[in-house]
Amino acid sequence: MKAIVFHGIGDIRLDEAPEPRIQDATDALVRLTASAICGTDLHLIRGTVPGVKPGRILGHEGVGTVEEVGSAITNFVPGDRVLLLSTVACGYCSYCRAGYHSQCDHANPKGKGTAFFGGPESAGDLDGMQAEFVRVPFANVGMLKLPEEIDDDQAILLSDIFPTGYFGADIARIHPGHTVAVFGCGPVGQFAIASALHMGAGRVIAVDTIASRLEMARDQGAETVDFNSADPIERIQELTGGIGVDRAIDAVGIDATAPHSGPGGDKEAAKLDERLDEVREIAPEAHPQGGNWLPGDAPSEVLEWAVAALAKAGALAIIGVYPESAKRFPIGKAMMKNLSLRMGNCNHRKYAPKLIELVRAGALDPRRILSQVEPLTHAIDAYKSFDERRPGWVKVELIPAA
Repeated sequence: MKAIVFHGIGDIRLDEAPEPRIQDATDALVRLTASAICGTDLHLIRGTVPGVKPGRILGHEGVGTVEEVGSAITNFVPGDRVLLLSTVACGYCSYCRAGYHSQCDHANPKGKGTAFFGGPESAGDLDGMQAEFVRVPFANVGMLKLPEEIDDDQAILLSDIFPTGYFGADIARIHPGHTVAVFGCGPVGQFAIASALHMGAGRVIAVDTIASRLEMARDQGAETVDFNSADPIERIQELTGGIGVDRAIDAVGIDATAPHSGPGGDKEAAKLDERLDEVREIAPEAHPQGGNWLPGDAPSEVLEWAVAALAKAGALAIIGVYPESAKRFPIGKAMMKNLSLRMGNCNHRKYAPKLIELVRAGALDPRRILSQVEPLTHAIDAYKSFDERRPGWVKVELIPAA
């Protein structure tokens, strides 16, 4: 089968790979009809999230049709159209029963961390979904039947990024009337904005620098701040009467970029050596090629901004990805403001069923975030455009059979 395969940091290829097979009684084999490119995939290729083995099939978002099920699977049959959840969970351990599916005790044979498709060896050593077929462990829990009313363009966004954005708004504990800052207007940030507004946020202030992403945030009703035109903290203070925001969501993670112009750029120039040391610490094996696969030049920037932007007794939700090697956080400033911090990997199985029903009912349509649909055979070029943050490239769906 055709698949997007990791060969090393800065090196991915469209290869012919062996088709997966059922290995355990709780497995399913799914023929993929849609997959997608995610910012987490870029972390792996840039080297800011290490530990991916050469030969790993990438991708953790998928929609497809069941081809075969293991003997223990009784809730699906071949021919069922299904949503594939990005993280793997057994469904029966104490963490799964409490809704912490990303902390499942049994899904990850490599340890206790989150198990997900197409990631580093420490994430379960599982091949991903940027392929024609995928093996799904614990398929009775990791797949959801899709209603006819939801098409693949909607469904692929329910595999990871919509639940993750909703998770960010949920753990931020947004109440009606709250003012919320969302840092990062990529696909997860866009869904964090949509979810915050759905939960009753009075105002959402979106921070980014890419014009097309800021425009998408404005179209949702957010107030926007371009961090290369204005100092984001000063601007947020102006917009909130000097108080700050009630809630902040970090939807960026380790590959944050610093301002390179405007007042923020002037301040950042003084931190250049510190930032370079931090990047080398995070991504010592980075292998950029031309304009691609460059690690972000300010790994802890968004954490610093979020703490500074929050009002006293505010709350910060961190859903952007940080590897274990990331160790910098302004803990003293957070403590002096009595901030609450909540963070982690999304518990997809907890949120996806509800989001399916919201989409089915027409309450939210995720397709507004989908900006490109490309055949799997064009995936390498699509990866490069997405990696470069080209205007208009927000979320890319891949069609394996195209």
